[in-house]
Amino acid sequence: MNAPPENDFPIAIIGAGFAGIGTAIQLKKAGIHSFTIFERAAEVGGTWRDNTYPGAACDVPSHAYSLSFEQSPNWSRRFAESGEIQDYLLSITDKWKLREHIRFEEEIVEARFDEDSGSWTLTTGKGGSFTARVVVACAGGLVNPAWPDIKGLQSFTGELFHTARWNHDYDLAGRRVAVIGTGASAVQVVPNIAREVEHLDVYQRTPAWVVPKRDKVYSERFKRLLTRFPILLHASRYLKYWLSELMGPVVFLDNERLSKLGEKGSLAHLEAQVQDPELRKKLKPDFQFGCKRILISDDYWASFERPNVELVTDPIEEIKSTGIQSKDGTFRPVDAIIVATGFDLGLASAPFPITGLGGRTIDDAWKEGAVAYKGMSVSGFPNWFILMGPNTGPGHTSVLVFTEAQIAHVLGAIKKIRGKGLRYVNVRQAVQDRYNEKLQDRMKHMVWHTGCNSWYLSPDGSNHSLYPGFAAEYVLRARRFRTRDYEIVR
Repeated sequence: MNAPPENDFPIAIIGAGFAGIGTAIQLKKAGIHSFTIFERAAEVGGTWRDNTYPGAACDVPSHAYSLSFEQSPNWSRRFAESGEIQDYLLSITDKWKLREHIRFEEEIVEARFDEDSGSWTLTTGKGGSFTARVVVACAGGLVNPAWPDIKGLQSFTGELFHTARWNHDYDLAGRRVAVIGTGASAVQVVPNIAREVEHLDVYQRTPAWVVPKRDKVYSERFKRLLTRFPILLHASRYLKYWLSELMGPVVFLDNERLSKLGEKGSLAHLEAQVQDPELRKKLKPDFQFGCKRILISDDYWASFERPNVELVTDPIEEIKSTGIQSKDGTFRPVDAIIVATGFDLGLASAPFPITGLGGRTIDDAWKEGAVAYKGMSVSGFPNWFILMGPNTGPGHTSVLVFTEAQIAHVLGAIKKIRGKGLRYVNVRQAVQDRYNEKLQDRMKHMVWHTGCNSWYLSPDGSNHSLYPGFAAEYVLRARRFRTRDYEIVR
């Protein structure tokens, strides 16, 4: 059977971050142009559009943190800053003329599947609707800021903002500032603002394992060399990828000998950066290496030796109108509070109502935790594919390795549905269950379940965010769309 005309096979992509843009490019490369990207913001970029705080950068090397089919030889440094990553996304968006496919400031607020037509009806926040034969959900997890539940937070009369919504109009120079949180964003923010503020209090609930970043600026000569000989750029990416895979077991396996290797390197870094033994004791984690996200920085720990920086380890009792009071009774006045507490991943529910076969919603399907076949397909929700869904987060390497495998899988599904004139494909419940049972069985061998509290875990202690294994294994398992795993309805 011949493929239907372009306008008879509309595809919806939700989100214009790396996943959405990457999917659109691969569709165009395959000669499929009947797609529309829905982006709730006014520009592409996702995480890298929104995170513009001082020091914001990727913790994966630039050559690995870019699409393999759109590599750039022009990265300015080993670990690109957020603005440069955003510029990269803007450039490939324009190169592939994707703006004509994007509906900006169009948020999807509801989705319903019609079994008879094999299509989804998407409703936008503006009251419009769009019918799609296939939906590729690329909303991502690092979108909505997570605010801490601290008594009196909203009573603070000074400047208050989240790192993911940085207020660039507020000048921190000469101010007394508090940073709440010591995770991935705080590690980048603290060294950058410590130089300009009058005084900085950093509130730490749990210390983190930090390893050297070893960042460096790429010379113009080096960039010209990569431009002239693209094979060197591919080799750089390949080498960085396999080095991260080699280090994978140290990061994700529950093996004390392997964990000790990582801890030894981190503690040597701590000793080199911090001379005060009491301060070192406060900054040293008491949980196994890899149980929480490992952070990279060449100057975070050293910031606490500055005379204007104080590490506060006493829990916060209350935030008052002019400052923060810790449980030991100490009150510290501040002009500004910066919340560095990460994102609300929303792994237990859908970002908006999604209704599939028989009127069943995703929230119904996920009432015992978010699950999907290979992180992409949920039984009962035909022709709906999630990019970076449940259990597809990497603990040790570039997320884009996983994303590209998923794009290949989705492209295979679209070609099959479109080329064979299928009404829909629906992953078999037994296939999905078997996949996730094996996945969760492997979790008991991973370091994430050794007792520390992290954003990786759901309230019941289960892990529906990370993939328990090598990226290479996931890629080999996920990149091909296998018809036998799905119910085919013609």
